Amino acid sequence: MTDRFDPAVADRRWQQRWAEAGSFHADSDSAKPKAYVLEMFPYPSGRIHMGHVRNYTMGDVLARFRRMQGFEVLHPMGWDAFGMPAENAAMEKKVHPGSWTRANIAAMREQLQRIGFALDWSRELATCEPDYYGHEQALFLDLMDAGLVTRKESEVNWDPVDMTVLANEQVIDGKGWRSGATVERKKLSQWFLKITDFTEELLEGLNELDQWPDKVRLMQQNWIGKSQGLQFCFRLAGTVPGGHCDIEVFTTRPDTIFGASFVAISPGHPIAEALAEGRPEVAEFIAKAQSGGTSAAEVETAEKLGFDTGLEAIHPFDANWRLPVWIANFVLMDYGTGALYGVPGHDVRDFEFASKYRLPIRRVVAADGDGASAPITEPEPEPGVAVNSQFLDGLTSEQAKAEVIRRAETAGWGKGKTQYRLRDWGVSRQRYWGTPIPVIHCDACGPVGVPRDQLPVVLPEDVSFDVPGNPLDRHPSWTRVECPSCGAPARRETDTLDTFVDSSWYFIRFASQPENQPFDRAEAEKWLPVGQYIGGVEHAILHLLYARFWMRALERMGKISIKEPFKGLFTQGMVTHETYESPDGRWLNPDEIEIREGGTLVERATGAEVRRGRVEKMSKSKKNTVDPEPILARYGADAVRWFMLSDSPPERDLEWSESGIEGAARFVQRVWRLIRSPAGNDGEDIALAKKLHRTIAAVGEAIEGLQFNKSVAALYELTSAIEKAKPSATRDEAIRTLLLLVAPGAPHLAEEAWATRGEDGMIADAAWPSFDPAMLVDDEVTIAVQVNGKLRETMTAPRGISREDAEARALALPKVQSQLGGGSPRKVIVVPDRLVNIVA
Repeated sequence: MTDRFDPAVADRRWQQRWAEAGSFHADSDSAKPKAYVLEMFPYPSGRIHMGHVRNYTMGDVLARFRRMQGFEVLHPMGWDAFGMPAENAAMEKKVHPGSWTRANIAAMREQLQRIGFALDWSRELATCEPDYYGHEQALFLDLMDAGLVTRKESEVNWDPVDMTVLANEQVIDGKGWRSGATVERKKLSQWFLKITDFTEELLEGLNELDQWPDKVRLMQQNWIGKSQGLQFCFRLAGTVPGGHCDIEVFTTRPDTIFGASFVAISPGHPIAEALAEGRPEVAEFIAKAQSGGTSAAEVETAEKLGFDTGLEAIHPFDANWRLPVWIANFVLMDYGTGALYGVPGHDVRDFEFASKYRLPIRRVVAADGDGASAPITEPEPEPGVAVNSQFLDGLTSEQAKAEVIRRAETAGWGKGKTQYRLRDWGVSRQRYWGTPIPVIHCDACGPVGVPRDQLPVVLPEDVSFDVPGNPLDRHPSWTRVECPSCGAPARRETDTLDTFVDSSWYFIRFASQPENQPFDRAEAEKWLPVGQYIGGVEHAILHLLYARFWMRALERMGKISIKEPFKGLFTQGMVTHETYESPDGRWLNPDEIEIREGGTLVERATGAEVRRGRVEKMSKSKKNTVDPEPILARYGADAVRWFMLSDSPPERDLEWSESGIEGAARFVQRVWRLIRSPAGNDGEDIALAKKLHRTIAAVGEAIEGLQFNKSVAALYELTSAIEKAKPSATRDEAIRTLLLLVAPGAPHLAEEAWATRGEDGMIADAAWPSFDPAMLVDDEVTIAVQVNGKLRETMTAPRGISREDAEARALALPKVQSQLGGGSPRKVIVVPDRLVNIVA
């Protein structure tokens, strides 16, 4: 046995042994209770980063813990492999997206295996392979048959360089996240999944997800955005091009209707388009307004632009009150009705718009009824009491809302309505590297689903990325097919599916992988829902919401009986690092920095002093990333894993530090040294035994609660106690048990030490240790001793000591005797097991 644990040898040895034994292959037919542990699968960018390491280490500890508890564990791995980065690489590197992606998968698979994760690699999948996306196409056809797919014209974010639709989250400061080009609003015919059919279900279902973070449930609730208000029409005065006679709006604040200053319509509104046909200045404004993204954030932060159409809307409560109709860039056709009425006094956006174009700003809500004449210097969106509002004056905001809705319904010009922010999910993407939408377009028959016996519709390999845009549109033969219905010449759909579709059901495919169908219901239901899902909070809304929708759609179609995909959810913090900037403004990698005497940072190449920046999330752009490879080579897998668990609560950010990883490596060697220490066969160490049983309980409870740093802290304490203890049978048992407790977090060390001790089998197959509840109870207490209310001493006594004995022990203490000066106390107060107060 060597003096030091050698991770370079042990890591590879035990990874090979686990693979040969199929240790982590999940058996669906096992009689054991089942546990499904899943971390969000990665995009194959080519290299893992420390964020991956932290995420997968957490899941791995839980998976190994569950195995030791006697569960049959499903802990799979796969690749979210479609998307724009591969197409960009194809253009930059002159390679095919498929070869780039598959090479990255191979490299990242090897890196993940190098860390020793307990993954069932037999279930590995990649969403870019036909044996995955072909089944996705079949599910898409099932959704079509169920009436959950529709095609309609929609306003989208359009990247004019990449020539594709972008999701709202891919628009950064009004520009495409990859190309950097200014994003435009554009109308396209798009495929949609009808997630709005499940709006109320998705909202109510959040109440059942009691193992999800409250912040995530709130984010989803806000995204769904249930609100109640009034929907009504403004009649238009005079003649309007296109024959339009009214403008429909929805408002959640009908109590402010007497504060209306203008009506605003979207640049994509039918009235705006009709005006543009005969007025070039309108068309020019619309083109300008439609530059920029369609996300709420983009719209809210963009400069407010408006065009006065010259049209007037008639106020519903006063036929002589006319409101100017403006086209405004902050109104979107896909939100609400594509029109609104502006109340500048009580809405931030309306206030900004009215201030810019000098429109009236009226107060119609006050904190109390006495503030009717107070001027408005900034928007006041809070509810209050109606003022300057005719028959509403004196009513609270809620009362005023109800009264306006009542009058609108009675008069027939409006109706109370519940509305949702959630819109149908646009899944069309104008790119090559994605799942082909299995639809054929026929001039006679319209869109027709691809016959199921022709699935999968496989992407053609012979494509070119020499020019921007979707190469499928330019392919000479792939698009040319016969209509499945009438046999006439037809063409394939060239849009591919949003990659969020790929990740909306992959967890089901992990659980069941038959060749002839997406999944077998009975087998999938053995594992689902996922018991513990782990991933970044950045996916708290869209990915999780889409997966919840997909599961409900499958349940409605009778393909599965489960509605919620993820029973437990945990969102881990990011891995962060200091940033470094050179004098000329370049970001520098940590490897390019040298620390000089006195703590001065300089650039190795130039010797120039470096500015230390903020601690931020590791990112390529800031060059504050740490490559796991050299760290693994130097310290081994277990030290890296242990550092990821130990330094910070898992829900918080973890700052990478060299001292932290060195500390984890020292702990690995401490445990290794313990198994070299002398064994003792005789004697019992009661104090150590109690510490051991308390640690077993504490570590199990901490892992159950995903409080990994607490489990590490408890193991540090136990290790110190063992190191200080004398050789005994208790100490030997404590060392053996320590290895079992350490095994989920440092499995290579645990296996090597287990084998060195001559224990049976592999520790990966061993049972989690049990504890004696009686050993968790303290039979001694520490009692404070006061003289005249001031603490003078403490004493250790048996729990439950009598008042008389406690008093006698306290009075015998030297410090107490000194305070009494040889006299007797006037009074002694005893609080059992806690306090003795002596009044001199």
